[in-house]
Amino acid sequence: MKSIPELLKEKPWLGWVLFFGTMVTVFLLGLIASSIVERRSEASFAYTPKNNFSQFEPRSAVWGENFPREYQSYLETADTSFSSKYGGSATHDMLAEDPRLVVLWAGYAFSKQYNQGRGHQYALTDVRNTIRTGAPGTGKPSPQPNTCWACKSPDVPRLMNEKGIAEFYKGTWDTKGAQVTNTIGCGDCHDSKTMNLHISRPALIEAFQRQGKDITKVSHQEMRSLVCAQCHVEYYFDKHKIEGVAYLTFPWDKGMSMDSIESYYDQNGFTDWTHAISKAPMLKAQHPDYELSQMGVHASRGVACADCHMPYKSEGSQKFTDHHVQSPLNNVANSCQVCHREETEKLVSDVYNRQDKLIENRNKLEVLLVHAHVEAGKAWELGATQDQMKEILEGIRKAQWRWDFTAAGHGSSFHAPVETARIVASGIDLAGNTRVKLARLLATLGWNKEVTYPDIDTKEKAQKFVGLDMETLQTEKAAFVKNVLPQWK
Repeated sequence: MKSIPELLKEKPWLGWVLFFGTMVTVFLLGLIASSIVERRSEASFAYTPKNNFSQFEPRSAVWGENFPREYQSYLETADTSFSSKYGGSATHDMLAEDPRLVVLWAGYAFSKQYNQGRGHQYALTDVRNTIRTGAPGTGKPSPQPNTCWACKSPDVPRLMNEKGIAEFYKGTWDTKGAQVTNTIGCGDCHDSKTMNLHISRPALIEAFQRQGKDITKVSHQEMRSLVCAQCHVEYYFDKHKIEGVAYLTFPWDKGMSMDSIESYYDQNGFTDWTHAISKAPMLKAQHPDYELSQMGVHASRGVACADCHMPYKSEGSQKFTDHHVQSPLNNVANSCQVCHREETEKLVSDVYNRQDKLIENRNKLEVLLVHAHVEAGKAWELGATQDQMKEILEGIRKAQWRWDFTAAGHGSSFHAPVETARIVASGIDLAGNTRVKLARLLATLGWNKEVTYPDIDTKEKAQKFVGLDMETLQTEKAAFVKNVLPQWK
């Protein structure tokens, strides 16, 4: 075998090959070493706290100095450009899109204005500006209790700590408006010392305690849903717990299903409002996203809210939770495709297909309910008695509760399509049977023809039909926004 010097003498170009090969190897090793050093530096930078602060620090920017990646992704929630077929983060005037809602909520604040929420960055702005919260400062008292702030800001735990829980809930929403200035953020979900997920709202803790459960002993994966369940749930204001206080309460004592919550309300004689047309004692579902999500296939397989709405992402060596809380349909690669191997178009199409079919039936229920309210109004007009109307009003209450439970939970047709379909079907059955009873009663009262369905093909027509003076309401709210809101900031 020839020696290397002999080979180089015979083939001088081989020396250049060895030279450049050595150079490339050294270069690659240098890159690897540099990457290792950089990643170690990233790890040290990302998780070495710069600030020490109280649990009641409400400014997310202060928390963000310790966790810049999470904070930067959180700031992306300010983007409201994404709109899916039935949701997203863009603003939707829900009453304009579906004027039947005005009639279903006649006599309740939601008939005045109902816009789809734009996300956590706009929680304070949207609740301050909506006509539903009234117009303090215009000579008229605010109709909404102070409890309405409970889920809107990390200032709330601070105020509860300073004043006491019941004292915070006391009074109308304008009494503490100037003290609630920071929108939903880090302090709502995290412990300031450990950064572990943390329950900051007493209503969820109290609901678990009444069921004999210790929320401090749940797993980290369960907490990735429970921090959402502090707000994205069905709730009501218990005005009997403490006199003069609208005490925020989760009606879970009998269970979290639609039927269990309805049974709880019935047992306690609770009614949100009396319908302006039918005079039925109504229930208004809030947003039972957590309850319905727990009845779906994803939850049964251990998937948490954050897995889809705040999936993990990586930057360099760092894997962290994406705090751009949003629809999974705007982040299919990191949410759906972690588990599902179908193409994006196929996955989105599957979601829309489920939504289309369930909403088709839910719309049928809406039409039946509008008929029922109007027909009940006609029965009262013809002299029906309370005894004659008792079963009818109960049927309207129950049928609309089923509609609202599925409509208010924004992702219900995806979270739990089978349960949602069951609830809507039972609502259709109740509404149909109630209208049969109404037809018999109307005949008894001498009305043997169809009650005319109202002309409500626009929001404005529907609001006029239920007797709302929207021009006055909008003028009063505009005065509040102009004269009072600047003082709160």
